Amino acid sequence: MEQSPSSSANKVWESVRAYTVQCASCSKWRLIPSKEKYEEIRETINEQPFTCDIARQWKPDISCEKESDIKQEDQNWVWAMDKPNIPRTPKGWQRIIRTRAEGGAKFADVYYVTPSNKRLRSTVELNRYLGEHPQFVQEGLAISQFSFQPPVSFDDNHVPRRRARSSRAINGSESTANPVLSIVPYANKD
Repeated sequence: MEQSPSSSANKVWESVRAYTVQCASCSKWRLIPSKEKYEEIRETINEQPFTCDIARQWKPDISCEKESDIKQEDQNWVWAMDKPNIPRTPKGWQRIIRTRAEGGAKFADVYYVTPSNKRLRSTVELNRYLGEHPQFVQEGLAISQFSFQPPVSFDDNHVPRRRARSSRAINGSESTANPVLSIVPYANKD
């Protein structure tokens, strides 16, 4: 059985174990059943705040009276906060988040994987790729549909350090382990 490029890219690259959203009414955390559903919620969270009522789409018995699906202190995971209103990943593409070692200058990297399974690391690479593959632009794909903005860690250990100090200098050895990651969007309260 042949795997699609996006599913194999997801297995190889993704650091995210769970997608969660906090209810705007009761502040309880709700697990989101898929990355696609999470991206849909994140895209419009400022205009349409998430509530437990929305979670009834995939979990009919959920309400603000029920316990949180997950608690930060219950899991040995790294929690991170995604920017709100990041557009949904275009169909056939994957948005991949890879965490870095603790103490690095940045918490995570964001990649996009094309339908042909090419990994893009920046807007510059994306522009180049779209220039080489104009059919995507002709089909309506635009740079504004992509965001390389990484999530922000809840964990103090991922606070950026000065660039001159690498993780090797801080920890005595280079860490290659990727922690399990739970991503949550945040909404501007302005």
